[in-house]
Amino acid sequence: MWSVLWAAVRSKAPYVTFPVAFVVGLVGSQLERFLRGDPPPTAQEEKSISEQREDRKLQEIVGEDVTKVVSLKDKLEFAPRAVLNRNRPEKS
Repeated sequence: MWSVLWAAVRSKAPYVTFPVAFVVGLVGSQLERFLRGDPPPTAQEEKSISEQREDRKLQEIVGEDVTKVVSLKDKLEFAPRAVLNRNRPEKS
């Protein structure tokens, strides 16, 4: 008789173990929630570093006239000397 009972339990094991595991997990979850108390408030979604930088740049531009730009000739005038010529004495 025991062999027939064990064979039946073995063949129906998934149908028995899933509800038991579900109930044990549910009880454990509720017990943990009871012992820990209320969950901490979730942090609000923060902006990424690149988004913060873009916002800051946009705020800087708001008061400026964006049509006035420095010409390329003026930019080339202030170009640094080549790296290899830095340590050489300048020819007069």
